[in-house]
Amino acid sequence: MNVTGTVYLVGAGPGAPDLLTLRAAELLRRADIVFYDALVHPDTIALADKAEKIAVGKRCGRHSTAQRFINKRLVDAAQKHAVVVRLKGGDPMLFGRAQEEIDEIEQHGINYQIVPGITAALAASASVGVSMTRRGLSRNVTFLTPRRGAGEKGHDWAHSALAADTCAIYMGVGEATQIADTLISRGASPDLPAVIVESATLHTERHITVRLADLGTAAAQTITGPAVILLGEVYAQVQPSEAVVEPVARSRIA
Repeated sequence: MNVTGTVYLVGAGPGAPDLLTLRAAELLRRADIVFYDALVHPDTIALADKAEKIAVGKRCGRHSTAQRFINKRLVDAAQKHAVVVRLKGGDPMLFGRAQEEIDEIEQHGINYQIVPGITAALAASASVGVSMTRRGLSRNVTFLTPRRGAGEKGHDWAHSALAADTCAIYMGVGEATQIADTLISRGASPDLPAVIVESATLHTERHITVRLADLGTAAAQTITGPAVILLGEVYAQVQPSEAVVEPVARSRIA
């Protein structure tokens, strides 16, 4: 096999195109072909003005590209192109199934590099103006998801959430009621501060501040876009909001 290309697993960041790293932007401009996720901003994809662009996104409840198909396409592309970009929302190494792609790439002896991006939880917490760590209040942070794929073993995500001073829950809005009920039943305070941040860093961003006991109601009534759930006493200072809040004019992230 004559493999000449390099596959770059690139983090597109949390949403706003100007939060893309310089390295990621340069690779997109050089790319021959780009495989991009569903949540990547169109303006970010547009930076790859010379590349063939292929959507391979996955969204819950919608038609998705099978992971094994994506893996194969990356291998095939590396045999034809010098610069192959796999563009993932947030950071490719966090809940992005990057390891499956890496394993396939390594199996075929293909060169690859990882280009980190800003993950959604960090952007979401920055957008509401709260540090996820705070002296005397939060010394550790946990990123988790309660979701599991078909055939995967169950995992005790609640143990990790309860053990953390600050917790960010990915892909959990659709299960917000179950998340709250489980955590409360296992000892979490119903009054634990919670913030749902939807579409972090985009002009449509909004946040909903609730207590843990009301998390499910707020999520079911108002959230339609991608969102992260933030839990912890550090969020007690976030200004209370109604069940529905107006989109912010701009992100607090400079």
